[in-house]
Amino acid sequence: MDRLIPVLIAVAVIALLFLLLWLGWRGRLKRQAEIAAPDPVPQSLGDAILVVPGSYVATTTEGDWLDRIAVHQLGIRTDATVEVRPEGLVWRRSGVSDFFIPVGKLRSVRTESGMAGKFVEKDGLVVVSWRLGKQLVDTGFRTRQAEHRPALKQAISELVPEKS
Repeated sequence: MDRLIPVLIAVAVIALLFLLLWLGWRGRLKRQAEIAAPDPVPQSLGDAILVVPGSYVATTTEGDWLDRIAVHQLGIRTDATVEVRPEGLVWRRSGVSDFFIPVGKLRSVRTESGMAGKFVEKDGLVVVSWRLGKQLVDTGFRTRQAEHRPALKQAISELVPEKS
């Protein structure tokens, strides 16, 4: 009986924390309801230039690595494969919907050491900046093998339209 009350208090505090996390995520979904959905993967695409397995980290507001985009399952970290194709980038993600970034929506590619709760060694993430409807966003990807990172960055940079 001496241990029952502290255990019940601990369970109540943990339940309250999970409730607050859920309410915060639900509020973020409501605030971001106006953000457009990413393009679905087209049925017919050219052959893949490069296919790289790894981890989809998240999509955030461009330049703000903490402002995760929660809508359209873009804030969910998952195993993924990115396919670089002549028409754009195909993101195949485990357990959530795949999406496509056409070449015309790509803005830049760079490497970073972290975003949205995922921090790795210097330049450990490939970050793609692109236009999602009216919103400018960054999508982070961690290659499974470090030696694939430069090739992925180079292949994506060759797709990015020239700025005039």
